Amino acid sequence: MRELEVTLECVESTFVLRAVGPVDSNTASYLQEPLLHAAESPSGTVQLDLAEVPYMSSAGLRVLLLAAKALQKRGERLRLINVPPRIYSVLNIAGFTSFIDVNL
Repeated sequence: MRELEVTLECVESTFVLRAVGPVDSNTASYLQEPLLHAAESPSGTVQLDLAEVPYMSSAGLRVLLLAAKALQKRGERLRLINVPPRIYSVLNIAGFTSFIDVNL
């Protein structure tokens, strides 16, 4: 069984992804595929719910960066929701809050 589970739901014109588990070098690929699929679609907002993500390594940050760049090409921003304070702190220190919308 995988340590990270990712679900994708399309609600109207919004892709909502929910991740459950740690995002690290062993699991980041499980997030990357569906997140980039949503980000590279021709339209629609992309939201990633991190409420059940206890830890995110630099491998996870790389996935977020790839998705943010894909969305930026079509004038959108990646939206992270229910971000745990520990992960928010990492995102803020790394400067990701300047190009990704983050809601605690």
